[in-house]
Amino acid sequence: MALADTGKAIGAVSQLLRDRLLARLAGTVSNVRIGKPEMSGEGITNPRLNLFLYEIQIDPHLRNRSLDPGQSTPLWLVLKYLLTAFDEAGDSDSIESHEYLGEGMRVLQELSFLPLISLPPDVFQALNSNPEALKITFDPTSSELISKLMQGAEEKYRCSIGFEVRPVMIATAELSSYSLLVGVDYVNDTIIGAKGIQIPVLPSMGPKIDAIAPLKIAPPLPPVFPDPPQPSILSIRGNNLALSNLTVRLGPVELPIVAKSPDILKCELNGNIRDGTVISAGSHPVCVVESLPNGKARSSNLLVASLLPVITGAAFSDGNLNLEGFLLGKASDDVFVALYQNGKTVKVFDKFVEIGPGPPAQTQLRVQITDTSPGTYRVILRVNGQQAQNSPEVMIP
Repeated sequence: MALADTGKAIGAVSQLLRDRLLARLAGTVSNVRIGKPEMSGEGITNPRLNLFLYEIQIDPHLRNRSLDPGQSTPLWLVLKYLLTAFDEAGDSDSIESHEYLGEGMRVLQELSFLPLISLPPDVFQALNSNPEALKITFDPTSSELISKLMQGAEEKYRCSIGFEVRPVMIATAELSSYSLLVGVDYVNDTIIGAKGIQIPVLPSMGPKIDAIAPLKIAPPLPPVFPDPPQPSILSIRGNNLALSNLTVRLGPVELPIVAKSPDILKCELNGNIRDGTVISAGSHPVCVVESLPNGKARSSNLLVASLLPVITGAAFSDGNLNLEGFLLGKASDDVFVALYQNGKTVKVFDKFVEIGPGPPAQTQLRVQITDTSPGTYRVILRVNGQQAQNSPEVMIP
């Protein structure tokens, strides 16, 4: 799993800073050292910049933020560094060292957001799962702070500048608390009732839309002969819904209207939704748009509908779990596959095997199964925070 590599994130940030400073200041400084600023010692060459990680804090703004509902909250860290410069003689308080310090500050200010490109594989794997860009911010660096950090029998005051890197994520190894959905008969693959799977959401303040139903909806499956196609209908309640020139939008997709009255609109999720080329599973805004005679459009308030992924088949082969269905997620989507057994989540995967060209968009998903005991498991699929209603069984020999 990619999240398991985040335990090395602190060291990866230090290496990333060192590599970026060396690349930008090639020919100016010969070394960027990690550690407490010292005049001489093993591995020290001059002129150089010195990066000292003197403090690690928990980011208070992200303390309770998880990557996906049901997952354990990661550690969100703020790394505080001290940047010190030394000239060719190892002096940190000369004109040349001050020039090197200014050059290092200029490079850090230009980077601002640390780019994760052209990195060693271990650094990239440790930081690639970080959902937010790493931001560099300079801190006020008082003489009292520097004096405390430089204290010691052989240490002296060295002019330095402090900065922080945030947010750095370290994901825990604790298993997620995913569970099967309420209101679904998994034995017969049927939905017991809409009330069993809906989560009421307060509508936003607006004059036109009061409610939508269902709040969670799956795209229609292709018809299977001789059974007729089963449409997926989204109902909208509100005011002034019988006006002419109305359209309904689910995210970027326009839904065809199949029935309307002054207070109810019914629209259908068509094949454009299912083919996975225009929209992904997840929470999307729903609005009713009126086309005005002057060519402008007037939109209602927004409500949110959850578009669900659909699993039509699951099989284990050659060490891989192969899923088939619709809206299974793209490379840019937040996708998690979990194995569920005996009332709890046993394994969670967020790294997938690339499938060659050929299958239609979002219809296949392949997961390499490692370190998993043999047995029969339910497969839980979550795409952009939305869980598939069906969780088929799969046998891992």
